[in-house]
Amino acid sequence: MKQEPHSAAAAPSSAFKNVKEVEAAARTRMDKVLADLQNEMAHFRTGRASIGLLDNVRVDYYGSPVALNQVAQLHVPEPSMINVQPWDASTIGAIEKAIRNADRGLNPSNDGKLVREPVPPLTEERRRELAKKLSHVAEERRVGLRNVRRDSNDQLKKMLKDKLISEDEERQALDGIQKLTDGQIGKLDQIAKAKEKEILEFK
Repeated sequence: MKQEPHSAAAAPSSAFKNVKEVEAAARTRMDKVLADLQNEMAHFRTGRASIGLLDNVRVDYYGSPVALNQVAQLHVPEPSMINVQPWDASTIGAIEKAIRNADRGLNPSNDGKLVREPVPPLTEERRRELAKKLSHVAEERRVGLRNVRRDSNDQLKKMLKDKLISEDEERQALDGIQKLTDGQIGKLDQIAKAKEKEILEFK
């Protein structure tokens, strides 16, 4: 599901009393942008088995959609296999169906007790497609970080106008917000680069 670039960190509605509150709110919102990026990247299939591939899979459990990890134990016995052990053996068919229908490109099977999910290697074409998608997702999150910076700067300018802070305080705070933004974008680039390497190099 596509998100708006800034939706990961909506601007706070309450007014701030001092510079420290503005900076703390900016850091919290930027941390959420990075957490959302890492959560989304966990769903990228790289050819390496990871239980993160099955995050957000919902199983029909007696008529209600339930998270897979609520009805089964997941583990990775080898780099190309995920095993799903249902708590209730009667749900094994529903679990297999849910994984198959989750649009992860996976083809599970079960022996009546355990669902086995082989994770096939990716084609070079699919690797390039995933790397391109990753680049797009990362850029959306960079925009999200810059939106936080913009909101914070606007708040600081308003505080100066309202005579809550001095010009020196505003200047120092704007510099601090910029340094925070640069640092968070650096973290984002590092995370995305590591994921891209995993996508393109893992065999």
